[in-house]
Amino acid sequence: MSTINTSTSATTDTTTKSSTTSTAQQSSLGKDDFLKMLVTQLQNQDPLKPMDDTAFVAQMAQFSSLEQMQNMNSSTLATQANGMIGKTVTWTDTDNAVQTGKVTAVKFTTGNPPALLVGTVSVPVASVTQVSA
Repeated sequence: MSTINTSTSATTDTTTKSSTTSTAQQSSLGKDDFLKMLVTQLQNQDPLKPMDDTAFVAQMAQFSSLEQMQNMNSSTLATQANGMIGKTVTWTDTDNAVQTGKVTAVKFTTGNPPALLVGTVSVPVASVTQVSA
């Protein structure tokens, strides 16, 4: 039989939860990740058989297209959030309780989707289940 130190176990649980959260938040590749992969690919290519120019151009085109789609998605979310100002929204909070309130403002934070301000509560647009006048 082995004995587990509870303080070590609690620390491990906290560390595991935070690493799981950061992994979940960074589940998609961004433009920085793409550029790092491209530089690594160029550094590790065979000097006698360099990467084909057409493959390089195709990768850059895909990157450009992806970046434009991400910008369009961000713009659409911002427009959607701004359209909810003054409206009553219903959402499910982190405790799975249904909440209702009037949107007073929209909060924009770099790198995050817009959040609705309902009183002093910040509500992610994705958690809104109903919008009414």
